[in-house]
Amino acid sequence: MSVWLPAAPCTPGTCLEPRAGAAAVPRAVLRLTAVAALLLAGIVVSPLGGRVPAGLVRRWCRWIVRAAGVRVRFTGAAAAPTGGLLLVANHISWLDVPLLAAVRPARLLAKTEIRGWPVAGPLAARGALFIERDRLRALPDTVARIASALRGGAAVAAFPEGSTWCGRAQGTFRRAVFQAALDAAVPVQPVRIRYRRADGRASTAPAFVGDDTLLASVWRVARARGLVAEVEVRPGIPPGSHPDRRSLAAAAQRDRTPDEAHPQK
Repeated sequence: MSVWLPAAPCTPGTCLEPRAGAAAVPRAVLRLTAVAALLLAGIVVSPLGGRVPAGLVRRWCRWIVRAAGVRVRFTGAAAAPTGGLLLVANHISWLDVPLLAAVRPARLLAKTEIRGWPVAGPLAARGALFIERDRLRALPDTVARIASALRGGAAVAAFPEGSTWCGRAQGTFRRAVFQAALDAAVPVQPVRIRYRRADGRASTAPAFVGDDTLLASVWRVARARGLVAEVEVRPGIPPGSHPDRRSLAAAAQRDRTPDEAHPQK
């Protein structure tokens, strides 16, 4: 096991809530059609790169989540609009990717397997920084590429837990990606993502964990009723405020909510 490839104990059988009161199949199909249309539109305009206004990209990311039937609530600070920035968040679902990009458009730090995903794979390939997670020897080069992108003024989005968790439990932020922020002397922007039902209770329906397939996870979200994604943008951590990657990673993950501090299955 490498530093990029930790294992989460969450599995579909033990963590995902039973589906009750699911949306009708025709509605779910319409939701998936809308998501696919938005993703295809993104592929079409992606060659324009930085010429697409950041505000439009953020709205497009929100539309993807909303098209899947999930309401979105953003709270907290505003991310720096320009300049090198490392965006980091806990990882629960494939929905986390557009939610984090809605905070600020960024180059995603992604596993190489995403290249093969239908529709989303070609879109990610346009600007993602891919990780060979099973090759420890590739780690220094990957950190150097991230640092280079940050020095160039790009925002880079990462999920330092290295694996998806169900949302009731949470992993530890791995330190390697924070070395890139230290080397590039850029701020770190922590983000907390939670999924809830309409009544406010935590929901594991969006979780993409264990041996779950992408298709099964997408279909489960499309059929869910009353899902709400809560995105809390925490205060940024300025460069030079932490001496090493260990303390920087700990600071980025600090101040958990009671549910996160005492995870339950």
